[in-house]
Amino acid sequence: MTRPPRSPDKAATPGKAPVLAADDVRRLGELLYRHTGMIFGENKRYFIERRVADRMSATGMRSFLAYLSHIESNESEVEHLINVFTVNETYFYREEHQLRCLGRSLLPSIVENRKPGDLVRIWSVPCSTGEEPYSIAIWLLENWPMVDAYHIEIVGSDIDTRVLLEAKAADYGERALSRLPSDVVERYFDPPRGGQRRLIQDLRESVKFTPANLVDAASVAAQGRFDVIFCRNVLIYFDDASRLRAANNLYDSLNPGGYICLGHTESMTRISKRFDLCRFEDAIVYRRPGRERDG
Repeated sequence: MTRPPRSPDKAATPGKAPVLAADDVRRLGELLYRHTGMIFGENKRYFIERRVADRMSATGMRSFLAYLSHIESNESEVEHLINVFTVNETYFYREEHQLRCLGRSLLPSIVENRKPGDLVRIWSVPCSTGEEPYSIAIWLLENWPMVDAYHIEIVGSDIDTRVLLEAKAADYGERALSRLPSDVVERYFDPPRGGQRRLIQDLRESVKFTPANLVDAASVAAQGRFDVIFCRNVLIYFDDASRLRAANNLYDSLNPGGYICLGHTESMTRISKRFDLCRFEDAIVYRRPGRERDG
């Protein structure tokens, strides 16, 4: 099979996106797929070229071939590249019906056979800049009467190491806070400074943030087991093989009897038959069958 002729690798003008040949897009897409499970192809050319331009500028590379060679010999640049390709769009109390379901149905089921003081672990992945795991903490403090009776551990994880730093800093603008009641904002955020409000220290310290890659079994296993997982609006970026790999990793991350919440456009039943579908008053979620814990 004859490969179509490749366009010359011209030097990119600083600040301007390089025009990539079809083979360049394919090679970069394969690299990103190997590391993340996400699909980036010709249909996302403009997005790819803009992100590559950002990294070429940051690394001082004048041509795509030079940058590609740099990636292949520099693991830290792969991390930076992944960071600029991830989509981080979120806000506090997103998909609030799932938070209601957490307090009214999921946690009562989880703690039914536990005693006060026992550990309950909740995982938000991907957590982006922290709004979602912090929302869980705030919601439970505001709405779950048993919150002080158990040791609640909330973990936020993401493949994007840059957003994890932002999550730990916990500084948020007006848009991120727009769904929160004003009295909740006043209780849990410091006074505004420069258009930003910082989450109070007690809550910043209540969530642990870790890097994790959903399609990497070892990376997921390193987080331990959870009782509830929020994994919203990421599987839509995967192909079928990556979705199944991620679903199996998520299954292994749940305690038997634990629950997983997906985004409203996602369905675990289309990916894996290992989970039970559960219809609660507030939300449809998925459950790992079996006893509450391994014996």
